[in-house]
Amino acid sequence: MRPIACAILASMPRLHPNPPRLITVGLAVALLVVGTVLALPIPAAVGLLDPLASIVAPFGLAFDVDLGYLCLFAGNALLIVGSLLPGI
Repeated sequence: MRPIACAILASMPRLHPNPPRLITVGLAVALLVVGTVLALPIPAAVGLLDPLASIVAPFGLAFDVDLGYLCLFAGNALLIVGSLLPGI
């Protein structure tokens, strides 16, 4: 039974993780920081995001807890995609 399992695994494509680019890591860290500040309302840090809130306000984005959780998810997803797909 062991040789069959090895034959099946040998024919499957494998993912080779690559280090993500620095811009990808920087963007992911920024998303994670904004997400943490919004998802866990930190009063001292929410005020620091006011300039960013005024920039994205014309696009219809409100800085609330839901956007914080979305930023947390997007930051983690960006790191995963950046390590699995070359060039990102």
